[in-house]
Amino acid sequence: MQSRLAEVNSRLLLGNTLHERMAGTMEVASGLGFDALVYDYSPVPFDQQGELIIPSAMVCNTPKDWLELWCDEGYYHIDPVQQVALDSISPFIWSYRPEAETVLRQAMGQQHAPVSSYLQHHQMSHGMTVPIHLPGGGFASLTGLRSGSTQVALYDLQQVLRDFTLLSHALQEHLYPPLSKSIRSYPVQLTKRERECLKWAAEGMTSGEIAERLQRSVATINLHLTSAMHKLGAKNRVQAVVRAVHYRLLEN
Repeated sequence: MQSRLAEVNSRLLLGNTLHERMAGTMEVASGLGFDALVYDYSPVPFDQQGELIIPSAMVCNTPKDWLELWCDEGYYHIDPVQQVALDSISPFIWSYRPEAETVLRQAMGQQHAPVSSYLQHHQMSHGMTVPIHLPGGGFASLTGLRSGSTQVALYDLQQVLRDFTLLSHALQEHLYPPLSKSIRSYPVQLTKRERECLKWAAEGMTSGEIAERLQRSVATINLHLTSAMHKLGAKNRVQAVVRAVHYRLLEN
């Protein structure tokens, strides 16, 4: 196990960028029998109403329209693998083939048909997903996809479950520090000044006190706070602060 971990880490460290490290992960995953990889990361998986927030994603060897379909066309919301992953703490093997007895068999419904049809069409009906629940409520997952007949694919996946789990956590260790700073998947984008005003409001400061601290007029501070309220869909300053905290917008 120690030698395997050292090998994985050495390959990942060869990459200087996020995508280079993802490519290095794909090299290792190919040796485990995977045809493609999908990595998802979200600092906040759910919005205030409990709906899924589209995560940031990186892919290797997936069809060209994958990101467009999952991130822009809503496939992420009807992907049962993602739904199972968010409720899981352990890696799991899955298959969209109707004869396969995996976790998807109970989770699948008619609403998932577009995803199922797409993956079967591209011969990526089987895979393994490692959910990674992060400090502060963030969530990441690495999914490996593969082709092949159902029985063979599921047997092969079972044999590499431990190694793929190790690979997933090694990748997360190398991606998370730069990723958490450079990629955001919040449904709201606040300006630096709006965040500052909300942060001080969260500390209980009045508009006058915030204005004095930031050396701006009270009218300017109220303008920033009102703008932040509108962006967050909040009815008042208190609700705006609560929502900003939920979306982790006030963190440095």
